[in-house]
Amino acid sequence: MANILEGLTVIDLTQNVAGPFCSQILGDLGATVIKIERPGHGDDTRHWHPPLWGEESSTFLALNRNKKSVCVDLNDPVGQEIVQKLCETADIFVHSLKPGSEESRGLGYEQLSKNNPSLIYASISAFGDVGKMKNKPGYDPLIQAYSGIMSLTGNEGDAPARVGVSIVDMATGMWCLIGILSALQHRHQTGEGSKVASSLLETGLAWTTLQLSTYMASKRLPRKWGTGMATTVPYQAFKTKGDQWAIIAAGNNRLFSALCEALDLQHMVDDPRFATNSARVEHRKEVQELIEARTVTYDVDDLVALMAKYNVPSCPINTLDRVLKDEQVHALNMIKDVEDFRVEDFRIVDLPFRINDERGHIQSLPPLLGEHTDEILRSLNLTEEQLEHLQQASVVR
Repeated sequence: MANILEGLTVIDLTQNVAGPFCSQILGDLGATVIKIERPGHGDDTRHWHPPLWGEESSTFLALNRNKKSVCVDLNDPVGQEIVQKLCETADIFVHSLKPGSEESRGLGYEQLSKNNPSLIYASISAFGDVGKMKNKPGYDPLIQAYSGIMSLTGNEGDAPARVGVSIVDMATGMWCLIGILSALQHRHQTGEGSKVASSLLETGLAWTTLQLSTYMASKRLPRKWGTGMATTVPYQAFKTKGDQWAIIAAGNNRLFSALCEALDLQHMVDDPRFATNSARVEHRKEVQELIEARTVTYDVDDLVALMAKYNVPSCPINTLDRVLKDEQVHALNMIKDVEDFRVEDFRIVDLPFRINDERGHIQSLPPLLGEHTDEILRSLNLTEEQLEHLQQASVVR
């Protein structure tokens, strides 16, 4: 798996989260990723701290392994020519420049594909590359708000809440990757390159597929359900001793019956208010109160163990310290220690899939700003004198 994309070269003009996550996966799968950064500043996430890990941003370190950092000024015509030259022999070009600004720098699809017809050209934007909002900037929380995700998140009556992880950013990187891999298959079949376009807003809309479909069918706006969901009860968090919480997901009558037996609530099974899922949805509050009156008498781990005994799906609501100590998490080997890196005790979160029982491969660790500028520019047959001139002119760093 480590070499599945070996031999492919990616020119990466992305920053922040979505694009770097996409290109990091390409690097994990064996592609050579050349990350173009602004001289003297680099990717914005290099400055997203605290927290620092060692002396570097933990956000940048999380999203930029398996890449080479090259500092080029894209506002300088000579810098633009350098990137154009790199794209002539590249397989994939991915950018997150504002729609229109790539063309003004000579880095549009038509411009680059003219000299490299087999190029896979991928773009990531906030609101898409069409429509009146195409030039507006956007970040994960803006799109969670604009796409309706925030209106669905949290408990009824609470203020709007953001999903706690960068779900729109990282998923956009994944959708862009899916587009790139599909375009690579098309190129394998035809020899032709393709233009792949993705956006945060499209991702946000995709995440609300079920809720949008429900609203279009019913014309009723969905409520916030907290840890639960509209169509199934009990299917939510219940309080345990010590203000701990456990999720219990009894998604059918058989599981509900087993849950009632485990908690000595057998009378609920024959109660007409709770006999079917539809009835339980209608009497949601009563179901919650009766079950939680039992769950609060258990320690969270004891409750989860009891549920397991009766084959009722359940788990604790873990904090991240518990996650890192969890036996099943360790069995999956997704959290990996890294030795001999400039950051002490550095660890990575690996790819969440395996091919032939193998995950990705750490070819190189997150680069210092401009660490590979000279190496990559020499591959363009620039002389030492030309390199020195470019550096003195601050075109490269």
